[in-house]
Amino acid sequence: MLEERLLNRLEEKKARLDALRPLEAGVVARLREQINLEWIYNSNAIEGNTLTLKETHLVLATGLTIGGKSLREHFEVTNHREAIAYVESLVNQDGRITPHHVRQIHKLVLSQIDDDNAGQYRSTPVRIAGADHIPPEAWEIPRLVTEWGDWLNDPYNRIHPVNRAALAHYRLVAIHPFIDGNGRTARLVLNLILMQAGYPPTIIQNIQRKQYYRVLAQADDGRPEPLVNFLGRNVERSLIFYLEACTPQTGPKPAKEKWIPLREAAQNTPYSQEYLSLLARKGRLEAIKHGRNWHTTKKAIETYRQSVE
Repeated sequence: MLEERLLNRLEEKKARLDALRPLEAGVVARLREQINLEWIYNSNAIEGNTLTLKETHLVLATGLTIGGKSLREHFEVTNHREAIAYVESLVNQDGRITPHHVRQIHKLVLSQIDDDNAGQYRSTPVRIAGADHIPPEAWEIPRLVTEWGDWLNDPYNRIHPVNRAALAHYRLVAIHPFIDGNGRTARLVLNLILMQAGYPPTIIQNIQRKQYYRVLAQADDGRPEPLVNFLGRNVERSLIFYLEACTPQTGPKPAKEKWIPLREAAQNTPYSQEYLSLLARKGRLEAIKHGRNWHTTKKAIETYRQSVE
């Protein structure tokens, strides 16, 4: 399901990261702190939490409460930190991911927010705001989540780990097993699957919220490829981040490997900025987003041209 060029880039980057292991402890600690902060902030912001990235950092680092923000929003931050710690402990165990683990993750997500429902499957019908998809009836949930776990842990399920993580994420969201906290839980499970396969955690940014919901809706219509490739591009972003942080720098980066805006990258090429943007969105061109703007490299454009020719 991953676009072929994107799949090849993911494999190449993961191989480079694996070759650098074991990673320096100090570098790993700094990466973990930064990634976890972005993970917590963005996953909560997607669900409506109004704490900024800086405020989220203050809550995590000092335990301070932010004036004008609800107690629930503060618990969402600290709960997510505990849920990530639990996910990391499961990665180290390198075992099966079961419905029990999903419920434990959810219990941590909703702790002190809704203790009656934390870790408990919903017992009532729900509707997903803004979505046409109607989740299954409450009485079906135990069976569906068990079937989800059987599919995920099937030894004959030999699809690529990123495909597997993306599909598992979508299937859990579609079941919508809890009354609240489904999105946060599903994104934690997504990263658990990726991390068990040796990939760094990936972050769906709040600025991608509309696109994220759009590709989930396309999966509801029987087209999971846009979601798989959307998540694949985010996995690539995390790999790039890790590689740049962990690769020893012996000199300045060659000009053709520097990240530049698409407008600049399109100069002296047969491609327009708009066409490069289309290639980036489809995963055919190596590119990352800084804020709302795509950036790529001259080397990436050369690689794409060679693949076409």
